Amino acid sequence: MADISGFSEYTQSSLEILRQPQQTLHWYVIPIFLLVLYVVTKELSEKHYKILLGGLALWGVDLFNEIWNSMVCFISGYAPVWGAPVGVGDTAWLILIGYNVEISMMFLILGITACLMLPKDPKMKILGINNRVFLCVVLTTLAVIIECFLNYCGILTWEWPFWQRSCPWLIWLIGYLPFFTAAFYVHDRPTVKDSAKVVGGILGFDLVLIVICIFMGWI
Repeated sequence: MADISGFSEYTQSSLEILRQPQQTLHWYVIPIFLLVLYVVTKELSEKHYKILLGGLALWGVDLFNEIWNSMVCFISGYAPVWGAPVGVGDTAWLILIGYNVEISMMFLILGITACLMLPKDPKMKILGINNRVFLCVVLTTLAVIIECFLNYCGILTWEWPFWQRSCPWLIWLIGYLPFFTAAFYVHDRPTVKDSAKVVGGILGFDLVLIVICIFMGWI
């Protein structure tokens, strides 16, 4: 392993298990994966293609955030914007510096769940506000509250001064608002083909970025 002494203590603990499932894998991942597979299969069997694509859109935007978070860690040589350290809330598999297998499966389910909440009429209003905007704001706010609680418990670490519980606006604006915006946008495309094109663009961009980061040693 390369010298990691310059990284923060939390980051060092994560680097020691980064993509080392032979050290960390637990059996509980298998039943959780099967539950995710059930949800995906259920939506496919009911031909809820746009709901599934909306879920994939949210998952893909989250993956983008996790990639640039990894870039911040390795380019700075200090810490990611958010991390999942060893000790509290251990993971079965740390995929990226702040991204584990549990988080990955969670966000796919979150995206599908968010799209299932959408009224069929995109113009319907809730408390005088367009339902898409209303749900986007409410779900983003709830997600940030949960994120702050995870940080309070020590499961999710924040080591940069601009990303803290005392000032959650950036977490709200960058961390979650784009997730639900992308999910709802994809869900509301005129055709399934249009939705699939957007998701393909998101995931394709993620793939290109991952390849670049591997080449540069930023991941």
